[in-house]
Amino acid sequence: MASGGVPRDDHHVGGEAGGEAGGEAGVGRHLLGPHVVGRRVVVRRLVRGETGPSGGPAMTDLLGTCTAWDATGCVVQPESGDPVRIPLAEIVSGKPVPPRPSVRHRVPPLEAQTRALALWPDLETQPLGAWLLRHSPSSPARRANSVLAFGPSGVPDDLDRVVDFYAARTGRPIAAVLSGSAEEELFRGLGWGPESGDADTVFQVAGVARTRRLLAARGIGVDAAPEVVVEEDGDLATARIGDRASAVAAYDRDWVGFRGLHVDPEHRRKGLGLRVMAALLEWGAERGATTAYLQVLSENAPALALYDGLGFTEHHRYCYLAAP
Repeated sequence: MASGGVPRDDHHVGGEAGGEAGGEAGVGRHLLGPHVVGRRVVVRRLVRGETGPSGGPAMTDLLGTCTAWDATGCVVQPESGDPVRIPLAEIVSGKPVPPRPSVRHRVPPLEAQTRALALWPDLETQPLGAWLLRHSPSSPARRANSVLAFGPSGVPDDLDRVVDFYAARTGRPIAAVLSGSAEEELFRGLGWGPESGDADTVFQVAGVARTRRLLAARGIGVDAAPEVVVEEDGDLATARIGDRASAVAAYDRDWVGFRGLHVDPEHRRKGLGLRVMAALLEWGAERGATTAYLQVLSENAPALALYDGLGFTEHHRYCYLAAP
């Protein structure tokens, strides 16, 4: 009995870890029990009739969701295959583990960034080892005019070539690096500093279906925004509500991304930006998009709160550094 008279349920099998329980060596303390039903767990269990490498009982690990627990054991549903029932006497150890990241969160930051290149159809790109030089003749945006340096380049004279590339185009070398990465340390160590004094940029993702549902729950959807005009140009679309609000979206490999969301100051706080986004989400969904993304400065608390309410979560964050 724990303090305060609350019954304890430590869910031990046998005695201390590594001791014997029910005659089985190695079956011991674990962190499983009725409280893990519905949660993702990892369970180490005995394999009856088999001998392990050390001569003792063979054991195996099972990762999945615990769907049932009773006095005789538990049922674990692996991420693939049939459910597995594990007798209590065969559980050696186990514990809850964090939920598996969504498919969109398992996409590496570099791949997420390359999908976003679709937002600038005229973008000139040039690989520099594992880095990517980017330049747009029509847009001054940093995302379209910086070297994407997410990891080592693998090229000996990488920084000199970055400087030369942008000296011939924009005259201002800028690097996009993951916050806290070895590349940020490298550039800063050579005197590169924050490009505009801005905070980190947060790359956010969300499920298209969920965001559309959340918008609909606010009364904002395609039917609720008939005044939005969407103009298509290949895999790019621009949505406008007259001269009051506009945004651009691009589709690439089942992702739809946004940039340039703007609402005239005199017409803000009327939901116009959300109506534009809803129209572009519908456009992306019609093309098969399942993931939406956007990027926002980490110091922009109102925007982060807004997008959080629409199901967007942080995928990664990065910063822009400029040459001295």
